[in-house]
Amino acid sequence: MAQAPTTIVDELGIALANLADAATGTFTPTLRLGVTGLSRAGKTIFITALIHNLLTGGRLPGFSPMADGRFIGAQLAEYPDATIPRFAYEQHLAALTGQTPTWPESTRRISQLRLVLKYQSANWLAGWRGPATLNLDIVDYPGEWLLDLPLLSLSFAEWSREALERANRTASSREATPFLEILASIDPQKPGTDTDAEKLAASFTRYLRQSREDNAMSTLPPGRFLLPGDLEGSPALTFAPLPPATQPVRSTSLYAMLEGRYEAYKAQVVRPFFKDHFARLDRQVVLVDTLRALNSGPAAVADLETALTAVLSCFRQGDSNSLTRLVSRRIDRILFAATKADHVHHTSHDRLEAILNRLVANASRRARFAGAETRSLALAGIRATREGSLLEAGEVLPTIVGTPMPGEVLDGTSYDGNTEIALFPGDLPEHPDSLFEDSTPVSLNFLRFVPPQKLDRNAGGDMVLPHIRFDRALDFLIGDKLA
Repeated sequence: MAQAPTTIVDELGIALANLADAATGTFTPTLRLGVTGLSRAGKTIFITALIHNLLTGGRLPGFSPMADGRFIGAQLAEYPDATIPRFAYEQHLAALTGQTPTWPESTRRISQLRLVLKYQSANWLAGWRGPATLNLDIVDYPGEWLLDLPLLSLSFAEWSREALERANRTASSREATPFLEILASIDPQKPGTDTDAEKLAASFTRYLRQSREDNAMSTLPPGRFLLPGDLEGSPALTFAPLPPATQPVRSTSLYAMLEGRYEAYKAQVVRPFFKDHFARLDRQVVLVDTLRALNSGPAAVADLETALTAVLSCFRQGDSNSLTRLVSRRIDRILFAATKADHVHHTSHDRLEAILNRLVANASRRARFAGAETRSLALAGIRATREGSLLEAGEVLPTIVGTPMPGEVLDGTSYDGNTEIALFPGDLPEHPDSLFEDSTPVSLNFLRFVPPQKLDRNAGGDMVLPHIRFDRALDFLIGDKLA
């Protein structure tokens, strides 16, 4: 799928926005880091951990500026765009570090935050001038919204055909049946009414959300139907796919009404998101909840691969330098991260990374061809478990130890959120291709765990957030800019 198309007006607007960014960053360079991932991938946790570790000088031995003693510190700063909500760092940190720690609420809209980083350059000449600074702008947005970008190149008829083909697949039959039954009862050529439009849109939305929740399906545009943000309940989200028109479409028909709303959705929602936010990124983190798809079976794994390929094809990728960034930003580094690495034993982390590499292989090849660097990691922004071992039938099994969240169920046991257990999570397959070939899900004991209940403190008295490979992720994303 090709990169999301832009008009000459779009490109002019993007160039002007980049020039404005450059003008405000004349004395302090700015790096815009986008963080995204599909539902439950851990975006909020990742960003909260990133900010907290930089503000407090966390335990990041793999982050070269800190390991070399060149990282001086970080401060929160006022974000220059007053129209964008601020990432609620303090509230999310309070949820994680309170008397009864809880996971913060998931990303439901775009938000941003600026950190000013101060460091000593490793370059002798630059270091002679004294400490340097870098503005790190973190842009948080739902991955579901990225699913909309490919719509910019699809007509209503083309999108309807793809959406109905997806709804009629065997894997979607149970969730899609109520919507398809309502669709079959309505004549698209009848006069369009809000009642029919709302009925179809509500049923279509329920089908999309159930497919995501029950089957871990990922390729489910329009993304705002899953996470509407400020558009919830608006006419912009009141349309649905329709069968191909078999006769000329009357301007007053339901078909014409829904087609018009679809085009308005692209023009008023999708294109501004691409132009105002997405096209102005320098670096990108793509968080992937690989384990959830593995638990749901080959259909969910294949669908996740399709979604990642489609989403990443919309990135403006390529090598970047100070001159080209004046008018056209390019994402020159992309980190693919398999989150929740603390839900499997470290002996399975190599296999988890191999599975992630298989899922993003097409997208990664395209990015490298365009000139962008890519890397894949299995990580946990905040580690909720520790490791142990369990003797069972004379065999020592590697385990993870943690407290399942209230309501989690395993082997008929429902947990109350207070009971710590040792769990053998199962073995990930040695060959990732088998995930696309076998008809049964991988046998994993996958539970959600509460956040760590007791946190260490550093010499300055700040909470230390335990993690897995978060320092390596940070080094890849911004380490070179602090060299």
